[in-house]
Amino acid sequence: MSVIILPSESGILEKYNLQKPKDFLIEKGIALPRIAYSAVHVVAKPLATVDPWLDSMVDWDATLNYRRYLWSMGLGVAEAMDTAQRGMGLDWKGAQELIRRSLNAAKEFPNAIVASGCGTDHLDLNDNLTLDDVIRAYEEQIEFIEGEGGKIILMASRALVTCAKSPDDYAKVYDRILSQVKEPVVMHWLGDMFDPALSGYWGHSNLDDAMDCCLGIIKQNAAKVEGIKVSLLDKDKEINMRRRLPESVKMYTGDDFNYAELIQGDSHGYSHALLGIFDAIAPAACAALQALGKNDIATFNEILAPTVPLSRHIFRAPTRFYKTGVVFMAYLNGHQNHFTMIGGQQSTRSITHLAQLFKLADLAGLFPNQEQAVERMKSVLKVHGLEG
Repeated sequence: MSVIILPSESGILEKYNLQKPKDFLIEKGIALPRIAYSAVHVVAKPLATVDPWLDSMVDWDATLNYRRYLWSMGLGVAEAMDTAQRGMGLDWKGAQELIRRSLNAAKEFPNAIVASGCGTDHLDLNDNLTLDDVIRAYEEQIEFIEGEGGKIILMASRALVTCAKSPDDYAKVYDRILSQVKEPVVMHWLGDMFDPALSGYWGHSNLDDAMDCCLGIIKQNAAKVEGIKVSLLDKDKEINMRRRLPESVKMYTGDDFNYAELIQGDSHGYSHALLGIFDAIAPAACAALQALGKNDIATFNEILAPTVPLSRHIFRAPTRFYKTGVVFMAYLNGHQNHFTMIGGQQSTRSITHLAQLFKLADLAGLFPNQEQAVERMKSVLKVHGLEG
């Protein structure tokens, strides 16, 4: 067994003995019992001559290869979402290139599924914004994604929060946009723990009132809504909303705290998945879903249960910094050769946070190459003045 010296969350250096890694058995060509999207990160190009806090440069080869890795296991890709630092380092121009390249790469996999984030993030936020500005911004992004042959995830809009005066304003914008889309979309309710600028979405600070508004919009436009992703980190709210959706509309869980039980479901139904954590735990997620498809609930929970503490750690407050943990996992597992992020976001989490992430990932059996993971963890420790 490998051994490494890691700092505890109290700052004390402790010896850690790695556990035996798990062998996640994944059968090729097996249909999953749930639609399962991984909201995927982008890989930065560390040698680009840019100022990281101001500009971004994507390593397209490494970025697309990670998507191929996910498709090869049967997972879908939710492209250009907040996991890809959309609006948090990746601008609309970069997102367009990402969407275009991802859709082209998906053609290599006959059954690959891809859905792309559509928002209003190219608007400058100011007090002069109007609802018509928001509508035109959504229309511009819809036109691009549909023109590329893509499926739309209708993301929440910071600009709409800025100019909306009431729940009726949200209904006006969504009714207008949904009336125009060519194919049913997946709506997205992103909580303010992921993006503080979205506080009070749907025109209400109270989540129950906000849910009523959102459900009213969905019911009014059910023919144009394939599903909704809910990212509130509140399983009871999600279950309540899931039971109130029109029969034709799917619930996609975005709850990175409670995904295992929400995906498993209950006698009233279940949630499909559109999760950032699936980027970090892809083999475990796929193996667990295949077990669920065989009605092997014990194996499903045996695989996913150890990943939940890891996910809750990665997504701990401030939750918007979870991208750092996702990219760190990709680095430790050799999917990219550096721990550098666009926007310099690798600096958003402490070394003690990353050390605890390492332990939890190991306990979940997520290091198939432990020697590589240890070596890379040690290299990050050295940057922080620790030998490991």
